[in-house]
Parts: sequence; C-alpha cells; structure tokens
Amino acid sequence: MNDAFKALADPTRRQIITLLTERHRSAGEIADQFHISKPSISHHLNVLKQAHLIVDERRGQHIWYTLNTRVLQEVLGWLLNVTLLSHEA
Repeated sequence: MNDAFKALADPTRRQIITLLTERHRSAGEIADQFHISKPSISHHLNVLKQAHLIVDERRGQHIWYTLNTRVLQEVLGWLLNVTLLSHEA
C-alpha cells in the first residue's frame, strides 16, 4: 500500500486516476489531456502500474489503461478506518 500512497502523492497521477474513473483510455488519450511530454506521461503511467493502481492491456498498436479498483478500495478502506478511529479518540 505504500507504493499506492507514493503514486497518489503526485497531482498528475491523481488526474490520471480521475480520467480513468470515467472509462478506460489509451495512452494517447491520456497524454492528450496534459501539457507535458509523452515520455513524462509514460513515466506516470508506469508508476501507477507498479503501484498496482492501474492495469494495462495491449490491443493492436495501442495500450489501454484501466483502474484496478481492488487496490483503490484497499486504500480508501484504510483511509476511512483511520478517519473513523481519529474521530473516536
């Protein structure tokens, strides 16, 4: 889970996660939403993938990215638990 929190610490990666909540997208579609280089987007996608927050699937010449909702649920569950415990104290 530490990798997930490190990955989510970056605002660009959080924006990518937000884009992927709408639907799965190709790397090109994701890159089109930002004013940074495609290699930078690729780096952000790799960090998210290594943290298991997203999964990729090659279809022809394109790679499609999708959220890994299981890991996001674990992160959110942990945050909710911490929030509830801090309110009980």
